[in-house]
Amino acid sequence: MRSVLLGGGIAAVLCVPLAVSVTAAGATADVVLSQGRPVQASATESIAWPASGATDTDSASRWSSGVAGAGTQWVDIDLGTAQEIRRVRLHWATAYAKAYRIQLSDDGATWRDLYRTSTGDGAFDDIRGLSGTARHLRVLATQRGTPEGYSLWDVRVYGPGRPAAAVEQAATAAVPPVAGGLGTPAKKEIALKLVSSAENSTLDWRSGYGYIEDLRDGRGYTAGIVGFCSGTSDMLAVVTEYTRRKPDNVLAGYLPALRAVDGTDSHEGLDPDFPDAWRAAAAADPVFRKVQEEARDRMYFSPAVRLAEADGLRALGQFAYYDAAVMHGISGLRSIREQVVAGRRTPVQGGDEIAYLSAFLDARVAEMRTEAAHSDTSRVDTVQRVLLNAGNLDLATPLSWSVYGDRYSVPG
Repeated sequence: MRSVLLGGGIAAVLCVPLAVSVTAAGATADVVLSQGRPVQASATESIAWPASGATDTDSASRWSSGVAGAGTQWVDIDLGTAQEIRRVRLHWATAYAKAYRIQLSDDGATWRDLYRTSTGDGAFDDIRGLSGTARHLRVLATQRGTPEGYSLWDVRVYGPGRPAAAVEQAATAAVPPVAGGLGTPAKKEIALKLVSSAENSTLDWRSGYGYIEDLRDGRGYTAGIVGFCSGTSDMLAVVTEYTRRKPDNVLAGYLPALRAVDGTDSHEGLDPDFPDAWRAAAAADPVFRKVQEEARDRMYFSPAVRLAEADGLRALGQFAYYDAAVMHGISGLRSIREQVVAGRRTPVQGGDEIAYLSAFLDARVAEMRTEAAHSDTSRVDTVQRVLLNAGNLDLATPLSWSVYGDRYSVPG
């Protein structure tokens, strides 16, 4: 437990609860920039201890890499926009890092050190006097302080800027679910079918549990009901949770390889048998199928729907947000949304819902066209845009649409 004041030696150890702001003489009060922001982790012990536990407001939640994640591990917080960072406060659980770095990135891919230590002792690390600006902040743990992996109760990032999540989080808490939105089982099922028609070319989304292939899009293997990828951490999270629930499963032996290839398009350690093992688990084990469903809802569906509800969007808008989250991740969805709200008012702000959604779809298409693998924008143009032009904001059935040249329908 320690407090580090860069440029001024070692400050007094802090044993008091985390302050809301920090003010130096003559300086603007710093605010918490990280609370409620999207966060990813290199490994997660279980769904009970997700990466989001390090940035939420629940004092009983935390992130844990688990024993399986005992090597170098990280948590990456997306601050939403480039922010000036002057202080970071870490609250370690029992499994702490003796050596770690605090790193910054403008794009979530290329990192630079802001702070590093090899003498961490757990509990609270309060690092002040920092000076850096970036959109992403990562805690990179490189050496364990205990035989376990790593676990953080809380990561608080401070700076003088406006907390990017504050308005969004307040709106989410204040706005009740939109009547007839995807919170109803029937409408959720329609949204899952719509996404499945684009992801797996079928309305039977449950048939996608065993799907796996490399789409050559730089994300390695894409698999499962919403396209969990070996290169983007979500496949690793699924297999980690599956192994926690069923340690002797056929995919457990691939966890070291999945951790090694995370963030790349490599198959090293996975070929040639990993795809067959994935299909076998999906075909034979309801536990694996349940883990996929829970991961889909936790990582993509629920956060996207909550954000859409906070913006006052009905079922079509909620589906549009969810589909964007599936393809671009929650951070990508938030980035697209931020581009739109810079020039358009959301419905909850008094804006026109159709005009706002049209602008959102324009921004989504522009983002898709930045990647060759997603340059076919049919899932927006011939599904979401068609429904929007028809004024079907509630996803009222019957529905008929085409995507990638195939026709689909849901009866009334």
